[in-house]
Amino acid sequence: MARATLIGFTAIAMWALLAVLTAASGAVPPFQLLAMTFAIGTLVGLAARILEPAGAKARVPLSVWFVGIGGLFGYHFFYFTALRAAPVIEASLIAYLWPLLIVLGSALMPGERLRWFHICGALLGLGGTVLIVTKGGSVSFDSRFAFGYAMAGLCALFWSAYSLLSRRFQAVPTGIVTWYCLATAGLSLVCHLLLEQTVWPQDTTQWLAVLGLGLLPVGAAFYTWDHGVKHGNIQVLGAASYAAPLLSTLVLIAAGAAEASASIVAACLAITGGAVLASKSMLSGGKRRTGSGAS
Repeated sequence: MARATLIGFTAIAMWALLAVLTAASGAVPPFQLLAMTFAIGTLVGLAARILEPAGAKARVPLSVWFVGIGGLFGYHFFYFTALRAAPVIEASLIAYLWPLLIVLGSALMPGERLRWFHICGALLGLGGTVLIVTKGGSVSFDSRFAFGYAMAGLCALFWSAYSLLSRRFQAVPTGIVTWYCLATAGLSLVCHLLLEQTVWPQDTTQWLAVLGLGLLPVGAAFYTWDHGVKHGNIQVLGAASYAAPLLSTLVLIAAGAAEASASIVAACLAITGGAVLASKSMLSGGKRRTGSGAS
């Protein structure tokens, strides 16, 4: 289980590159960028399938396809809809409820037990995320943007549900994420053609940024996340997911696109402390019941 959890952590690390690579990709519209990067993410899965020895082909239930495609495409569709219909800060905070929802929802999973340190760790992470997104300032929710807030809530709900329900299909190999990515690329292309004007990357740097997005945060990350939530400690992964916006901010600071501040330091302490607290049972080597075998 510890190994699978560590593999899941790599997804969080890769998502930290999302902001800096997206900024470097230029003025490519969101759904066009999704179509391009998820197409590359599909190639990542196809390459892995070529390198791995062929295994027995199992029939995949229809419900698995709904969960997978709905999770990947639904999350991004509602996220971008929310950003268009509500202020970025408030919409981002609502959308970032998904790690907390994963931790709380894990109590409903077979073989899982929700403990006080899982909840407290997730809440500390949420507090740290608030500091990052608001930059230590205030948050104001306006009823005029209720639709956008609702879209952000659906965004959080879709990703947490996808992560939790994926654990119920542990027998389904991670390679199926290849086809989730392909379907998401196709649906994103449809949205792009209906809602956006096409804008291509203008230089080599922008094309490399698009390639980097497709290979890592919008590619390999979804495969390692799938393996982590299916076979690792999903409560620890949920709480640790709050590290993604922190790591993203640190990457932006290192790239000169953001400045360090006291709120960033406080967020670092809160999120790190929350992740360590949520990992209490794993770090102490305590045994816990789980619905999966060791991996």
